[in-house]
Amino acid sequence: MGQTQELGQIIILNGAPRSGKSSIAAVIQETFDGLWMNLGVDRFMQMTPARYLPGIGLRPGGERQDIEPFVPILYSAMYESIAAHSRLGLHVVVDVGHHDAYAIPRGILADSARRLNGLPVFFVGVRCPIEMVMERRQKTRGKVGSAADSLMPLPVQLWQREVHIPGIYDLEVDTSLLSPGACAEVIRQHLADSPAPSAFQRLVTHHT
Repeated sequence: MGQTQELGQIIILNGAPRSGKSSIAAVIQETFDGLWMNLGVDRFMQMTPARYLPGIGLRPGGERQDIEPFVPILYSAMYESIAAHSRLGLHVVVDVGHHDAYAIPRGILADSARRLNGLPVFFVGVRCPIEMVMERRQKTRGKVGSAADSLMPLPVQLWQREVHIPGIYDLEVDTSLLSPGACAEVIRQHLADSPAPSAFQRLVTHHT
């Protein structure tokens, strides 16, 4: 036929756990035009053997040096899969928490950006104040707030500090101010109105 396959749009939602990424991803899948596949971190953790967990979801702090060497490979596999979907014309939404606070710097975000070179990537920072993250944690664990709960656990603080470094995005949304539906609508508008996104191109050359 000689017809060039149109590339699928990629939207990457980056933020701390419980910042609201997966809720936004669900709205995108339900309401955006076309077929949107969710290839986020949770999906890849479900595919990972128990003894290598949390695998790709390894949190900041460098505490699991036994599995840390696998994390960059798992990210590479995830991003190569995202690229394959886009090249086949499938749209992809990804919810992820990128950080480089491992025992040694791994440079995963820049490597991930390189793997999506030439593909239409829209990189969104999903922000949420730490107080609201704590509130959501307590709700999902069914706890009533106590004096102990009011202390900010170190992992939560680390996520909040590390997940938005270097902070190069095409768009940022705050889920304490906007519902998942409203965040998705802002993303939709930006995709429709904005010039070609450039955050991932800039991340390829950025060195923290």
